[in-house]
Amino acid sequence: MADEIVNRVAQSKLVVIDLEDFYPQGKRVLFDIKDWLYEGFVLREKEFRQHVKSYDWSQHQNQYVALICSTDAIVPAWAYMLITIELASFSKKTIIGDLNALESSIYQHIINGLDLGSYQDKPIIIKGCSNKPVPENAYVFLSEKLKPIAKSIMYGEACSSVPLFKKKK
Repeated sequence: MADEIVNRVAQSKLVVIDLEDFYPQGKRVLFDIKDWLYEGFVLREKEFRQHVKSYDWSQHQNQYVALICSTDAIVPAWAYMLITIELASFSKKTIIGDLNALESSIYQHIINGLDLGSYQDKPIIIKGCSNKPVPENAYVFLSEKLKPIAKSIMYGEACSSVPLFKKKK
């Protein structure tokens, strides 16, 4: 009679959190305002406002939008605010920054909204590999939020995790 193979990981109290499970659907868009600036560098208020007014914002329905200016122009805060006000009726989220900053902001919002009460005093593994673009900051945000409640925090897979934190007894 052969020994039965027992999955000790499945029987343990270990809780695996995969940040990929929280990845929200929606197209990510980089919106460059340089074409709305005179010669790509000078913001002329009247012309800029006309661009904002005539642009079809509905094309960004349910999208995540990162606002940038790819030139070295000095863009006043109100210009990004004006665009954001127009996008607010359509986009899921708007930030100033590149697509990495956008993804980080999306995850920060998601992690801040998580109810982690079910993880109280449990050993947790934050899964490391993902097929979706989970930003490194998301792991930092989650670790920070879990530390006060988790018994322990590890990173990786159950078979090869890296210990990060263990609550003192």
